[in-house]
Amino acid sequence: MAAAELTTHDLIAKHRPTLDQTLEAIRTRAYWSPHPEHPKAYGESGSLSMPEGKAAFDALLGTRLDLGQPGTDEFVGGEVSPYGIELGVTYPHADIDVLLPAMRAGMRAWREAGAEVRAVTCLEILARISARTHEFAHAVMHTSGQAFMMAFQAGGPHAQDRGLEAVAYAYVEQVRTPDTAEWSKPQGKRDPLVLAKEFTPVARGISLLVGCNTFPTWNGYPGLFASLATGNPVLVKPHPRAVLPLALTVQVAREVLAEAGFDPNLVALAAERPGEGIAKTLAVRPEIRIIDYTGSTAFGDWLETNARQAQVYTEKAGVNTVVIDSTDNYKGMLANLAFSLSLYSGQMCTTPQNLLVPREGIATDEGPKAYEEVVADLARSVGGLLGDDARANGLLGALVNPDVKARLDAAPGIGEVALPSREISNPDFPDAVVRTPVIVKLDGARKYWEGTDAEAAYMSECFGPVSFAVCVESTGDAVDLLRRTVREKGAMTVGAYTTSEEVARSVEEVCLEECAQLSLNLTGGVYVNQTAAFSDFHGSGGNPAANAALCDGAFVANRFRVVEVRREAAQAVSA
Repeated sequence: MAAAELTTHDLIAKHRPTLDQTLEAIRTRAYWSPHPEHPKAYGESGSLSMPEGKAAFDALLGTRLDLGQPGTDEFVGGEVSPYGIELGVTYPHADIDVLLPAMRAGMRAWREAGAEVRAVTCLEILARISARTHEFAHAVMHTSGQAFMMAFQAGGPHAQDRGLEAVAYAYVEQVRTPDTAEWSKPQGKRDPLVLAKEFTPVARGISLLVGCNTFPTWNGYPGLFASLATGNPVLVKPHPRAVLPLALTVQVAREVLAEAGFDPNLVALAAERPGEGIAKTLAVRPEIRIIDYTGSTAFGDWLETNARQAQVYTEKAGVNTVVIDSTDNYKGMLANLAFSLSLYSGQMCTTPQNLLVPREGIATDEGPKAYEEVVADLARSVGGLLGDDARANGLLGALVNPDVKARLDAAPGIGEVALPSREISNPDFPDAVVRTPVIVKLDGARKYWEGTDAEAAYMSECFGPVSFAVCVESTGDAVDLLRRTVREKGAMTVGAYTTSEEVARSVEEVCLEECAQLSLNLTGGVYVNQTAAFSDFHGSGGNPAANAALCDGAFVANRFRVVEVRREAAQAVSA
């Protein structure tokens, strides 16, 4: 489409209905999505089919992705797929002293466009990304290690939903204040005081997105689109192992902005040389006024402490906990937990880690089950789920980096192994590192186990396919440990299984007081480590795991400020 054809009128006519539906969805919290989850839904109306998407991805391998950015001084790359293939794509490396001023140059026109035009322009970017979902799915798969179907859904429609959600929240917050107002204050017998007032949402400045390795689009799109929709230029600094999905995103955004008559430098990429580590340098630049980050607690804490000139939004590590007190669907509980522990090899910030089970066991619809029985039955459930290698590959994907494998290998030294991890070969990708989860038994009443610090293990995040079945003295002790864990270490998710209203209320109260998202008695096709855009909140922003929630008003409202201009108006005629 030529630049002259992408008019404001066209964008509003095309995307305002979707924006309105999104606004209704976040108001009602009901299920809705404009982005199909099934791969066969693509291939018509300009979108790439499955074979076309694969071909488009293959065509990228070994190429230079030139984005036409100012200040490019070389091209860098080096991504290797967790499935064993070298991507060979190179990206522009920027002279930041040239790029950052260029990014600011388009801010005035972007601000003057207004909240609605910014929103529908963002929706056009998302629509074009959606049309290339199959291509993006392969890019996510070969940078994150997700199995294809998960990369397609989480990296495609679910990520696009989260971006759209952020745009909707940004729009709501910006139009909360009217553009203009007439202010008239009565003065008794004198003429009233009359002012004409104008209110303009004004962006903070350049927003830095520090991408993550495991979910580059799902975790990246909320911050990217929240900042862009509120008028801020966005500098995208991908994780060095997962550049391609976000580089393609930047490419699409720049194309749309240019075609709509805006400066494409409102969105730019900051790729880095191997080992360069530019995130720290960028984070403290005075031009950077907003930072979005997903990753380790150590760097998240560093950003919150040192990037004082910026509004910082972080999602860090947490210790996700499940309290198991009782259930009226024992098989359903085991199946649900087994899937939750296995999906993407546990490489999700929402995957359960600690399973708290009373020593005397739990009541079930199959009779009482002792701690040892519950753990053994869960191990069998995971083993059965992953017993077929083809199915296992489809659920597990590949380990994203050597650090995950090192933690998995070290886990048996922490406690008694209830379910050992096994190696699975992937016939399509022989070099992929695929492992099933390990379940380790720990005694919550004993700090140490054969010289190892068991408490330190279950009180810290062990990211990857490692879970701890922690034996506690009672359900009350489990609830107390849950409180301590969330308060001290944070949690993105909490789960609980109970048939007792009293226990349910006590767990709910902990989650309300410690600000953690709770899932109760999930035994069907919804899992504790999955959240739905427009309805579920991802994180709460109220415990140490994250200082923001995806997505709520707080996530977008402080990305801009409202500036008022007031003038004396013509005096009103006295009555």
